Amino acid sequence: MDVQENPPRLGTSFDPTGLHGQDDEEEESSPDVLLSVLAQHGQVGLCFYDSRDSSLHYMTDTPDNNELHLLARVLQEVGPNVIITSAKQERMMVRFMQRLASNPDYKPEVVTYPYVDFGLEVSKQRLLSAHLPFLPPSITEREKLSYLSSCISFNAPLMMRAVGALLKCLDRRRVGVELEDSSVGVPILQVHTFTLKDVVYVDRDTYSVLQIFKAELHPSVYKLQSGEKEGLSLFGILNRCRSKFGSRMLRQWFLRPTRDLALLNRRQEVIRFFTTPRNSDALNTLQSTLRNIRNIPTLLRRMSLSHTKVTDWQSLYKTVYSAVCIRDTVRHLPQSIQLFREISEGFSDDLQYITSIISRVVDFESSATENRFTIKPNVDPAIDEKKRKMMGLSDFLTDVARRELENLDARFPSCCAIYIPLIGFLLRVPRLPSMGNKEDFEIPGLDFMFLSDERLHYRSQRTRELDDLLGDLHCDIRDMETAVMTQLQTITLERSSSLYKVIELSAELDCLMALSSASQEYGYTSPKLASHSRITLIQARHPLFELCSPVFVANSFQSSESQGRLKIITGPNSSGKSIYLKQVGLVVFMALIGSDVPAKEAEIGLVDGIFTRMQSRESVSLGLSTFMIDLNQMAHALNNSTGNSLVLIDEFGKGTNTVDGLSLLAASVSHWLKRGPGDIPHVLLATNFHSLLQMSLLPSSEQLSLLTLETAVDKDELVFLYQLKEGICRSSYAANIATLAGLPASLVQRGVEVSELYRTGKTIKRIGKKSDDQATRCASVVEKFLNMDLEDKDVDLQRFMKEVILPSGGDLL
Repeated sequence: MDVQENPPRLGTSFDPTGLHGQDDEEEESSPDVLLSVLAQHGQVGLCFYDSRDSSLHYMTDTPDNNELHLLARVLQEVGPNVIITSAKQERMMVRFMQRLASNPDYKPEVVTYPYVDFGLEVSKQRLLSAHLPFLPPSITEREKLSYLSSCISFNAPLMMRAVGALLKCLDRRRVGVELEDSSVGVPILQVHTFTLKDVVYVDRDTYSVLQIFKAELHPSVYKLQSGEKEGLSLFGILNRCRSKFGSRMLRQWFLRPTRDLALLNRRQEVIRFFTTPRNSDALNTLQSTLRNIRNIPTLLRRMSLSHTKVTDWQSLYKTVYSAVCIRDTVRHLPQSIQLFREISEGFSDDLQYITSIISRVVDFESSATENRFTIKPNVDPAIDEKKRKMMGLSDFLTDVARRELENLDARFPSCCAIYIPLIGFLLRVPRLPSMGNKEDFEIPGLDFMFLSDERLHYRSQRTRELDDLLGDLHCDIRDMETAVMTQLQTITLERSSSLYKVIELSAELDCLMALSSASQEYGYTSPKLASHSRITLIQARHPLFELCSPVFVANSFQSSESQGRLKIITGPNSSGKSIYLKQVGLVVFMALIGSDVPAKEAEIGLVDGIFTRMQSRESVSLGLSTFMIDLNQMAHALNNSTGNSLVLIDEFGKGTNTVDGLSLLAASVSHWLKRGPGDIPHVLLATNFHSLLQMSLLPSSEQLSLLTLETAVDKDELVFLYQLKEGICRSSYAANIATLAGLPASLVQRGVEVSELYRTGKTIKRIGKKSDDQATRCASVVEKFLNMDLEDKDVDLQRFMKEVILPSGGDLL
């Protein structure tokens, strides 16, 4: 249904802050932009249609926070005039739409569809049925699925479901084809990946092959069902965060690498400060303090619902006290560093006030003992008075019991006066043997209340007077302390903005100190970042492999218009080609999150995306072969890479016929080389197709560089030197590697013989005694046949076939 009935203002820009209005009147011809979005479980998936060029843009499922800041940025950049979403939404999406509706400067039309219209299978069928004029009309559904899987990621369920709802809305509104016949569908002429400005595109396959994240089952038998832990990965070795919020923010940085030079410089200046040895004391002090930062948003939510526990007050006090300590420490650090200045100013005196009032009011020791909120003395005189009465109540009740005993029947040897919360003051006497029935419990002047543990409980005139005089002390104290706690909650919630700033800035500080610690331990260096399109890495290392290998050989990488932007690496298997490719990708990725990098020197231009074709993954849900997935990855790199992208390709084409694979590889490389020098991405391609170079299948270009990884042959043994150099590998050294792998020597030798015969075009003969006997029999048959006079009428060919050829047939096969 359409939530807003008035027609929207087309083309207006969205400002989530509400501070900047849009005064310029928009032209009536502004294009329709329809955006469909789903947000679930901390992820956002969206797509939008631009009627200006009939293009469909999609953003794969991406993590977002509870305030949906990422979605706000998308709306700000795209400025859709129609937003499509589900009628069934999580609370964070409902709150976001409410804030959007209250913004006077941006009023998009909001369309909600039933949740069933966002079904995954329904969405896939709508996409397959969509009007795609760029596809031939005779294409089959399976062929269309294969093609679309190379254009759009089917592994992002939220995005795919959003696509289905968007296509439904397009068909209902007939965007752009309002005056056409009903049989004409809304055209989709282009499909593009959408990324936010300054956000570097990195897809799921790239995260996997570069081992940026790696989830593993927890080894503890008690945690097998509770989740996973981080294995050997880039995130695993860099995450030295001391708080959960720090780890969470660092993961967000990994998931959203950026080209924002100002943001990266902000992170780098903090890392450089803490990697300086003389600042190690400040680093250790701050890291130990950060351990005490707790989950402030959860605490504030409980306070708003009055569900605060004793442990919550302890956590809040520890958090705020630690925040004050962090602020005091940071104020002694250089205020020229932006983060330090923001902490010094942002950790306001509100924190000091909250700390002092909690310290002055809350009695943590007594609260822990009684398992409820209690306050210290001298906070409220009325509460102190009631507590004083409670403390003196024991002696007072002893005196009351002595007086009551004087007036009791002499049969009762003893009695006592007690106080029970919610009931009041009572007189308790032992049950006599003669009191068998309830009628026997009646005592003149006393009102029977109940029997418990062979003790009779009564109200007397004196206990009623005590109830009127003292009241229910315990409940009164509890109610009064609860009122104090409510006041304290109100004071804290009024200063919640300061507490949220503590979490945000503390998490950032935690992340940067974690990266500093890793940089110091592993010997990283600070990269130079610039807006140019050059990449220079001097003696770079693989951040993971160097930790697992006793010896690691560093290699350099230079990519620019003057040094060539497309590099082809050849070399035998196990020579280190894949490691080198991943090494370059990881170093560039680390620079784009602000981290130091494993290299002697590094100068990195800000790339806009990292694309890989390095490792195939099977997809049962798509029904695609390994080679088809490889083609999808390659197509994605070819169609979406720009002159500022990094493309890593490892052994593309080996999943099919050798000639076909070689042809596709040569065509792909030629496609990039035909672009202008500034439009060729940084391409690093490793291949064992030596014919690609030996047969001169590529056009000559200054942007093409040929590299190989050095090896040496000591007698028959192949030695890997892992050193990169210019040139071409002339041999695959397959026999040497087979020997290293432990294949039998006779098998390897036969392989060498067959390879040489095949290369020189000679006949490949079978080996062994049986083969020699067979050749002799064949020669005998041929000789007998040649000696026959076929013109002689008496020659019986059938008899020759039966007596000579057929008996030998089994041997000739």
